[in-house]
Amino acid sequence: MLYHAYELQRAWLNGASTWASMGAEMLTNPYLPMGYTGLGPAAASALEVFAHAAAPRGKPAFGIETVEAGGKSWPVEEATVVNKPFGDLKRFVREGLPDDAPKLLIVAPMSGHYATLLRGTVQRMVESCEVYITDWADAKTVPLSDGRFDLDDYIDYLIGFLEHIGPDAHVMAVCQPSVPALAATALMNAEKHPCRPVTLTMMGGPIDTRESPTTVNDVAMDRPIEWFRHTVIATVPMQHGGAGRKVYPGFLQLAGFMSMNLGQHLQSHFEMFKHLTAGDDDSAQATKDFYDEYRSVCDMTAEFYLQTVEEVFQKHSLTNGTFVHRGEAIDLGAIRDTAILAIEGERDDISGIGQTKAALKLATGLAESKKQYLLAKDAGHYGIFNGSKWRDRIAPAVEEFLAKHGKVKLKAAA
Repeated sequence: MLYHAYELQRAWLNGASTWASMGAEMLTNPYLPMGYTGLGPAAASALEVFAHAAAPRGKPAFGIETVEAGGKSWPVEEATVVNKPFGDLKRFVREGLPDDAPKLLIVAPMSGHYATLLRGTVQRMVESCEVYITDWADAKTVPLSDGRFDLDDYIDYLIGFLEHIGPDAHVMAVCQPSVPALAATALMNAEKHPCRPVTLTMMGGPIDTRESPTTVNDVAMDRPIEWFRHTVIATVPMQHGGAGRKVYPGFLQLAGFMSMNLGQHLQSHFEMFKHLTAGDDDSAQATKDFYDEYRSVCDMTAEFYLQTVEEVFQKHSLTNGTFVHRGEAIDLGAIRDTAILAIEGERDDISGIGQTKAALKLATGLAESKKQYLLAKDAGHYGIFNGSKWRDRIAPAVEEFLAKHGKVKLKAAA
């Protein structure tokens, strides 16, 4: 009933959004005198804010057409190079990129948002790299006939994507996928896989959530796994392609994140209202653009969500040495070739300080010269992969790390 109640609410809000948008347009029509009265602009702005907040949202486009590099503007080509039921592999490359440019796989989180949340990450790295990114599917659109998708499958997808890209690639995992990316790296190192990554960069990842636990960690720890199974898992309704599939709905994830900083979100919308009333459309549009992306959410399969909660946040299986993939134990000590960079934000309220850095200690077989840590001053969770701090301070450090270790060519097992 949870999903059906949500769909009913969305149907009502869609209609209300349309009416509010029409009202705002009427109040701002230059031929109507009410648009020039004291209350007219304020009422129109309020209706526009509501219309935007209640509008339906689908999957956004990356929309990266050009980038600036070397003082010039270069066209960017986007293509889907691998297509799988639960996620595609996209490739971005700009014209004029050197033939020896690094190949970088950006692993987007499967945590309720689309991969386009990392648009700024891709846009910055495509200046110097041939960029690939995991474009995860909305689980409610995947037919039951395509089977299940859990952490084991996630790791298999990453290994398959790296095999497609080929040897000497680099990996950047943003937030949640740090765990499966680290596991995949360990597996590929253990067997001297020819396509094991040269470097692994993890940004704000929950490797060991016992370090500086946040509200997100506390919620996962305070309730048994059965509570999650019976409370937040829903069945996809009949009108969607994945009808009958058990999922953790994206709208619940969004509600959780919004509630963590509700006052800040309300203030942002109030600022949008003031910008619209004052005629500052550019500032208002910047807020709209952010929330267009932030509110675009997708569902996760129930098995992936529940396994992640249990193994990562409750049992701490990876750090305890009890995490397995297809029955095979993950040995982080097997990582000997892949250099690791751990990046954390000083003000990260989702993955606390020390959670990502823990990977450096767990990789006991890796030489210290191949380990690096960066604490981004004044950066929150989203600031470590998007915005000015990412572009101006963090991305250059990542590029330097890739250049330093990319000179080493890894060989397959004899």
